[in-house]
Amino acid sequence: MEESSGRATASRLTARGAKTRSRIIATAADLMRVRGVGATTLDDVVVAGNVSKSQLYRHFEDKQALVRAVIEFTGDRAIAVERERLNRVMTLTGLRRWRDALVENNALQQGRYGCPLGSLASEVVDQDPIARQKLNELFSAWRELFESLLQRFQKVGVIPQEADVSRLSIGLLAAVQGGYLLAQASRDVTPMASAIDMAIAHLHHLGSKRDTAS
Repeated sequence: MEESSGRATASRLTARGAKTRSRIIATAADLMRVRGVGATTLDDVVVAGNVSKSQLYRHFEDKQALVRAVIEFTGDRAIAVERERLNRVMTLTGLRRWRDALVENNALQQGRYGCPLGSLASEVVDQDPIARQKLNELFSAWRELFESLLQRFQKVGVIPQEADVSRLSIGLLAAVQGGYLLAQASRDVTPMASAIDMAIAHLHHLGSKRDTAS
């Protein structure tokens, strides 16, 4: 399958070339986060990234190639952050702290820009099948983080062994992404907090049912 970000090409760059390429991607990611993919032009990236057009086109043949690289950059960064945060969670109390941090961080911008990955998905999934596949892989990786968390919960008895952690992980991811979208639309993180709270309450209910049954 064609590579969405040109990782193989990037690995052959000089140190200076790799630094320029990374700056272009990071600049484009920041602009697309605020303005959206459609409203961000290559000229915008050139100016904001302090690079020449020839430098940009040396690394990316067109905007589509740059968008694919932005998706990979944004997704890898988001997954790395969530992996670090979720790996520390061992209890429902810890999960609620994770929820608080997620909501509070989004509240700093009144939910304005939504989820970095979700916002990209809403703009490109119907235009670029390669980008759509990469986004699907990234969301799957995010879901797997939740599934690993729930498997830990099973091991320590927070939720019952028979709980379907695959389905529960999808529910958690949907609560997060839906919450981001509602917060973005309303410029208010309250719906996001409520959505995640409902998912956590369901996990608490599962644990309570186990305790009652025993």
